[in-house]
Amino acid sequence: MTAALRPHDLPSLGDRLRNAQVMTRPLMREVIDNACRRIPSLGRSERTARLVHLIDAGAWTDAALALMELELPLWQVRRIAYDEGEWHCALSRERELPDWLEAAVEECHGDLAIALLSAFVEVRALTAEASRPSVPNLRPATDPLYEPAACENFR
Repeated sequence: MTAALRPHDLPSLGDRLRNAQVMTRPLMREVIDNACRRIPSLGRSERTARLVHLIDAGAWTDAALALMELELPLWQVRRIAYDEGEWHCALSRERELPDWLEAAVEECHGDLAIALLSAFVEVRALTAEASRPSVPNLRPATDPLYEPAACENFR
């Protein structure tokens, strides 16, 4: 598992999820390896053991929900709906706000676990783009042709 997210991997991972027919163990492993940054730091805790147990049992939907609970503690499932052969899943930071007031991340797929994980990967891509370093940036380097001039008048 990688400790740092590589934002360039997330769009291709989202594409692989959307193109998959059913959830498989290698696909779940790929999601964990490429989109999860908290699981490696949790080590062998009770929560990660539960996730491993769900993956081993092939309980893909429960594993996807457990993965989102571990990795996105501030995000919640806003809506799961089945319409015309597809599952529509929406994740949101503020579940109680009206739809028109809060922008939720929504994905759809014929398989519920893949729809959930597609929304998860989309949130990861959004948060990776919006993340800021904890240390402020340095001022940009000045122009090499710039030369300060003293303009004081001491009269």
